[in-house]
Amino acid sequence: MIELHLTDHEQRFRDEVREFLLRELPPNVVTAAARTPAVFVERDVALEWQRKLLAKGWLVPGWPREHGGTGWQPMERYIFESECAAAGAPALVPLGLTMVAPVIIRFGTEGQKGFYLPRILSGEDYWCQGYSEPGSGSDLASLRTRADPDGDDYIINGSKLWTTHAHFANRIFCLVRTSSEGKPQAGISFLLIDLDTPGIRITPIISMGGDHEVNQVFFDDVRVPKVNRVGAEGEGWTCAKYLLQFERGAHVSAPRLKRAIEHLRHIARSEADGEGGCLLDDRAVRRRLATFEADVAALEFTELRLIETLQKGGSPGIESSLIKTEVTELHQAMTELAMDLIGPGATLLDRRRPLPDAPGDCIGPEYWGPATAKYFNFRAASIYGGTNEIQRNLIAAYLLDL
Repeated sequence: MIELHLTDHEQRFRDEVREFLLRELPPNVVTAAARTPAVFVERDVALEWQRKLLAKGWLVPGWPREHGGTGWQPMERYIFESECAAAGAPALVPLGLTMVAPVIIRFGTEGQKGFYLPRILSGEDYWCQGYSEPGSGSDLASLRTRADPDGDDYIINGSKLWTTHAHFANRIFCLVRTSSEGKPQAGISFLLIDLDTPGIRITPIISMGGDHEVNQVFFDDVRVPKVNRVGAEGEGWTCAKYLLQFERGAHVSAPRLKRAIEHLRHIARSEADGEGGCLLDDRAVRRRLATFEADVAALEFTELRLIETLQKGGSPGIESSLIKTEVTELHQAMTELAMDLIGPGATLLDRRRPLPDAPGDCIGPEYWGPATAKYFNFRAASIYGGTNEIQRNLIAAYLLDL
């Protein structure tokens, strides 16, 4: 792994972060994060930790200072993410904080910034994303949810699919079709919609792992004010591409993947090999762990470069596709190794939510509980946010000039 040579200032900052985490990170939040088999922790867990960070002023390092950002240098941001991962803090739900907020900051009006950004910070507004539709996933430009003008409003009809945390959210940012003329991308607009608006219906989708994380959202003659549009009419595709860069690559994943490797090492030490030793004694297991360590080190260099780009005011660019592809495939490979290490115990699929943390309520060691559900849930990791096949096409087209 990369050995960081910290300055005196960076060492003092690291010590400050560690002290803060020791004092403010609630044990129940750490437990909930460890036992969550879904991609994101539950809303109440995420918001409990979000409010702690907001009070400290450390919630949105990537935002400009004038809107609540920290002004940290790239290494300070990386230190913070690394220490949070090492302490077991949950990753914050990004839908508002690091997905729609950058779009509002970049393309929104002053009124939209003044209204929405403080509510995103406080957690008063909890967002979900309305991009994918039945028949329009990776080919997002083919979306058919319509927004027809009616005076100062749009009338929305259609549906959105795989909408993460829509059952928790009070707002949704949506791509809608405002025109069918010209190129498909040219007729798309970006709307901010209150989910309490009449005509909106949310139905759950239960994952293979047994989790209710995604939904389908239906719009039947939903009236939305035109002032809720971000950017000009027909410029939603520009907003969408900007947002997807942040969804795919503006996060720091290497520290959490390092923690996942240590969790796999713990499992390998705990599981017997049938010959009086443990699975960590097996050369093939050690080889797989070493491969993960090398891959995460390469990812770490890339993320450090990207953090520096963001700190200088740039956007993630095509590197976001590189990172998205690598991170999702590493997550999948790690959950697969966990299943291999657990062996017959991996046939257990505990559908109770939340998973019990009392030893007497668990079947087998504590790490058995989330393993199978997490394996199933992360099969989708290479699909959501744009399939990895699409990411490779983008990489080939823009980075390799093919």
